[in-house]
Amino acid sequence: MKSNQRGMMGSMWTQSLRSLLPWFLRLSLGIFLFRGFAEPLTAVPLDPPQRVITQKPQVCVHTRLIDEVYEGVIQRSLQMVREMGADTIVEFFPWAYAEPAKRQYDWSNFDRIVKHARNQGLHIIARMGLVPGWARPEAEVANSTLNTLPAESYDDFAYFVSQFAGRYAGVIDQIIIWNEPNLAFEWGFQQVDPIGYVRLLQAVYEPIHAANPNAKVLAAPLAPTLEPPGSPNGLNDLLYLEALYEAGMQGHYDAMAMHTYGFTEPPEAPPSTTALNFRRAELLHEIMTRYGDGDLRVYITETGWNDHPRWTKAVRPSLRVQYTIDAFRWAETYWPWAEKVCIWAFRYPAPTNNYPDNFTLVNGDFQPRPIYTAIQNFALGRSTEEALWLPAPSG
Repeated sequence: MKSNQRGMMGSMWTQSLRSLLPWFLRLSLGIFLFRGFAEPLTAVPLDPPQRVITQKPQVCVHTRLIDEVYEGVIQRSLQMVREMGADTIVEFFPWAYAEPAKRQYDWSNFDRIVKHARNQGLHIIARMGLVPGWARPEAEVANSTLNTLPAESYDDFAYFVSQFAGRYAGVIDQIIIWNEPNLAFEWGFQQVDPIGYVRLLQAVYEPIHAANPNAKVLAAPLAPTLEPPGSPNGLNDLLYLEALYEAGMQGHYDAMAMHTYGFTEPPEAPPSTTALNFRRAELLHEIMTRYGDGDLRVYITETGWNDHPRWTKAVRPSLRVQYTIDAFRWAETYWPWAEKVCIWAFRYPAPTNNYPDNFTLVNGDFQPRPIYTAIQNFALGRSTEEALWLPAPSG
């Protein structure tokens, strides 16, 4: 491993957490295949309709419900999200799960998540991705991944997302198109292509609005990384966003999704083009402003800190709690453009038995970690701390 920062790949997404992404993909496929052979499960009775009580509407959490086998786990997860004081979740809805053959749909896995979210009074920000085999050229299937989206399938993807948008309008009105397109992994290990991603936005924008006039198309969050031009792993998120605007992104999205992790730094650490920390989001928003989109809303769809005792990008549990609550306060005070701040992640469908487990808010048995209780106290206004919690912005 090289000693300089670029040689270390610049971020957890191109070093340590890069290993997390294939793990989630394998887990998703494994559980998806298991469902195909499992016996039908009895539906879980709904609670009386619920309403989220919160004093902090920015509080949000990313869930991983699509790969849950048992409906009761989905229900319990969403109950605890509501009780925490979050009125919105981010959830992944894979195209490959719902349209296994062209124009033949199976919405059942999606329906049960939406049913329980509606019952708990929750809204969903949907992230769309994963390409079914039929949407990849037959000659390329063997050498591609579920993230490989050929340009000739953009219209098929747009049609699917429009069907999704119309079906779930009212519960899902924010739709993220793809994920971290500045990483080669998210394009099936192809070279990242800002022009191609803009064309994808152009393909989906009108069909989504035709299906749900209230929908907001969210440009995909970029992975925080310092990868230089020409890297086989990806491209620096600031450079990639500039390239998106130069390719004509403006007017083909309604809001911006962002990923901004704190790593080992506190949330007030100044942003820098050579640093990866929570306030890197401000640099992305500055680019939006320079291109005339500063008034658009931003959804922080992944953020947080990790408290694994042996991971070099982690902090102590007490600091994780402090940094997370201070991050909410920072956004509330200094980021009027931030609509939601969503913590990664509520719970995984199965343990990783490694550092990713220490991103979760509850364990596999739904026992709350201290971070869950801290967020709940903040969202419900139980804290008596005053506003002298951190310094004015610098840098």
